[in-house]
Amino acid sequence: MLSFIRWISRRPLRLLHGAGSLLGWLAWAGSSSYRRRCRENADLAGLTRAQQRAAIGQAGRLAAELPWLWLGPAAQPIERWCRWQGAELIDEALQAARGLVLLTPHMGSFEVCAQAYAERFGARRPMTALYRPARQPWLRELEETARARPGLATAPASLAGVRQMMRALRKGDTIGLLPDQVPPEGMGVWAPFFGKPAYTMTLATRLLLQTGATLLLMWAERLPGAQGWVLHVSAPAEPMPAQAADDEALQLACAAFVNREMERLIRQSPSQYLWGYHRYRTPRDSLPT
Repeated sequence: MLSFIRWISRRPLRLLHGAGSLLGWLAWAGSSSYRRRCRENADLAGLTRAQQRAAIGQAGRLAAELPWLWLGPAAQPIERWCRWQGAELIDEALQAARGLVLLTPHMGSFEVCAQAYAERFGARRPMTALYRPARQPWLRELEETARARPGLATAPASLAGVRQMMRALRKGDTIGLLPDQVPPEGMGVWAPFFGKPAYTMTLATRLLLQTGATLLLMWAERLPGAQGWVLHVSAPAEPMPAQAADDEALQLACAAFVNREMERLIRQSPSQYLWGYHRYRTPRDSLPT
């Protein structure tokens, strides 16, 4: 399997995106549970049928481009494929040296966000990105090897990873999180997401409250014709809650705030969100040490 992935990584991005679009439709046709989840999630957000059809192909493109992103850009930097909108916000945050939290939904090519940041800003302030290790040993090793690059470190979804991110922020560095990822049991609260309760991580906002770091939002728009990506960076549309009646109320208010911000980004390009992601599932495990 690893040899096949390495072979895939050397194919042209245009070919991979074409094959990925077909892959997305094959996954749609082959799994009734996947079809149902995509439709239910997209209907909650009010997507048209045309937008839902477009999202099927985009999900396949995401999967097909991963080998190219993991194993290809060592010889050709990802920056040449990227355009930035809002990079000055990152510049300002890094100059403040209070630490930076970048939140990215399961939208567009979120793998590009970390790589593009590392190439452009990593020499000034490296990024630590949270990830959940794959269950398969060979895939876990591939992810860890492919994601290790100058200016970019990874932190596992564990207590050790949380401490690693806290240290990074205390030094004034950057961390990256996918806040619409379902966290382990005990690491989230139930908050509305497109009108339906979703178990939402509290880690990002707890880190912000404890460190006083800057919060920015970022996502990578996949351009048609394999032309690359546009990195969209923005500040939140509203201030994050800083106080409430008690800690439980504060964490619920913060989680609802994060979900509203994610909804705002997703509505910018709903066809590039992963509507097949099991966003509303109940968490099954506790945070490992």
